[in-house]
Order: sequence, then C-alpha cells, then structure tokens
Amino acid sequence: MNMESVKKGLRDGIPISLGYFAVSFAFGILAVDSGCTVLEAVLISFTNLTSAGQFAGLTVIAQAGTLLEMAVTQLVINSRYMLMSIAMSQKVDADFHGIWRWLLGYGITDEIFAAAIQTDGTIKRSYFGSLIILPVIGWTAGTFLGAFLGNILPVMLTNALGVALYGMFIAVVVPKAREDFHVLFAVLIAVAISMALKYIPVFSFISGGFGIIICAVAASAVGALVFPVKEDE
Repeated sequence: MNMESVKKGLRDGIPISLGYFAVSFAFGILAVDSGCTVLEAVLISFTNLTSAGQFAGLTVIAQAGTLLEMAVTQLVINSRYMLMSIAMSQKVDADFHGIWRWLLGYGITDEIFAAAIQTDGTIKRSYFGSLIILPVIGWTAGTFLGAFLGNILPVMLTNALGVALYGMFIAVVVPKAREDFHVLFAVLIAVAISMALKYIPVFSFISGGFGIIICAVAASAVGALVFPVKEDE
C-alpha cells in the first residue's frame, strides 16, 4: 500500500467531509420529520451517499410514492454518476478490479469525482479508498446527529435548521445561473413547471416524486432544444 497516496486521499477528503456533515445534518432532521427512524435515516445515507437523490427519495417516501416513482426519480437525478464512473474508469490503474469496481461506483459523488479526476497520472486504489473514507463518515455522522437531535431539539430550531437544504440548493444553482444564461433559462423553466404542477388543480393527481421527474426532464429537454450544444464544443 502506498502510504503517500493514502495520506493524500485522507487530506483531500477533509473539506468534502466537512461540507457533507453540514448538509446531511439537515437531511437527518427532515428524514425524522418525514417519518423515518434514526436507524433508517442513517442506513439511507450510508448506503446511498447522494444528497440530491436522497432528498428527492425522501419526498417520495414521505408521500407514500410507488417503487416505480422511486426508481425513475433516482435514475433521472443520479444519471450523471454513470457518466462520471465511465470517465473515472479510464483513469484508474490496473488494480481496480473485483470489489474495487463496486467501491468505485459506490464512492463517486460530484465532489469526490472532482478531487479524484484532477490527480496526476492514474488513480491508485490506495488513494481512492482513502479519499472516500472521511466523506462517508461525515455524511453518515451528520445524518445521525441530525436525526437524533431532531427528536429532542425544539421544533422551532429544527425547522430553522431544515432551511439549510434550500440554502444548499440556492448556493449551488444561483452562482452558475448568474454566469450562464442557458442555466438560468433551464432553472426558470423548472420553476415554472413546478409551480404549475402545484397550483393548477388539473395537475393535483401528480405526486411529488413524479413532479420532480417531470421538472428535471422537461427543463433539460427544453434547454437542449433551445440552446443545442455544437459537437465541436
């Protein structure tokens, strides 16, 4: 085992872990508020390690959605991880086989992918394995504390902490939307569709899970049609 790669992986995972802890704390609170037990919330985070997918899945669970809703929601929201896995598989060393391929698929998130793909040369097993350790711990521990404290903290405080979720999405979307009109256009389309599904009575039969799917697919499709990307880009 290359100890230098291990140290570098752990070091690169520290900021990711701290960020995950804050976001997963909010997830733990919302999971308990939605009817999950502390153990269920922790298991969701430990086995998934995906913020947007978990929050969307929690919406489906809270509204007693179908398994089909859950499957399609996760497919739409987490499809980018398939592309990241393909890209990463071209950069890993020859020792990535067997269970290590499973670990690669499990550990890929936006932040972990960004850290790993920028490494010089091939990605070693020792580096990637150590890179995901702290983020997994941070994501799971944050969920546990959020779920546990959600049972004992005052309702006013837990509601205030729950706003962290919306703050996270605003922090992700707004800067990019300000830089790129194409992104802003797609965001506004998604917002308009979401409001229509919520406030127009004829759409009242559409559940929250399918609402997320419709907004994501429709906004992406409209954006792609209005602003097609040339192949040379």
